[in-house]
Formats: sequence, C-alpha cells, structure tokens
Amino acid sequence: QVQLVESGGGLVQAGGSLRLACAASAGTFSISTMGWYRQNPGKQRELVADIDGTGYRNYADSVKGRFTIDRDNAKNTVYLQMNSLKAEDTAVYYCNADRVASQWGPFLDVWGQGTQVTVSS
Repeated sequence: QVQLVESGGGLVQAGGSLRLACAASAGTFSISTMGWYRQNPGKQRELVADIDGTGYRNYADSVKGRFTIDRDNAKNTVYLQMNSLKAEDTAVYYCNADRVASQWGPFLDVWGQGTQVTVSS
C-alpha cells in the first residue's frame, strides 16, 4: 500500500517561512502529478500548488510569488517552500499524488495525513 508522509508543519509568525516535505513510501516506482492542498474547518479543500512529471508548476493565485513547489523524482518526494507567510495561510496542508506506480500495482489520488500550519499575526 502506498503512503504519503508529510513533515515540516508548525507555528510561525507572519512574514516567516516554513518548508513542507512529502515522501512516498518505499516500493513506489513513479508518480505523475504531486501537489499540496489546504483546508480549514468548514471549508473546501483547495489546491495550493502542484507539479507534474515534466516539472510544470501550477499555483493558486493567493500564493504566487510566495510559495515554491519542487520535487525529487528519485526520492518520490515533493516540497513546498512557503515564504512571507500570512495569517490566512493557516490551514491543514495535505499532500496528494495523482497516479502512482508501485510494487503493489497502480493507485489513483493518494492523500497524506495532513500537517498543520499556523501563522500568527
């Protein structure tokens, strides 16, 4: 079974930075698009940024110029560098893998467990 494990969340002051990481479990061969989403209680989960296998990046307008998404295909890991954080960036951040090839077979739409990011104003 493929799992995504997130790390790097926490509490930071407004204007500060955090770097999130999400690694797929051993046995994963390849992943197509990897992305980061965020969600607050009572609200829909929203796309923050994603990156496909060619390195093409897509960002939500609210984070353009502040967040950077990168991936390491050899490690099946995706990163989110978050700079100039604002109070409105506070949310639980989830990692997503669109299509996964693994030793257990293919998987679609795999999610991590989420990591809390809190930005104090």
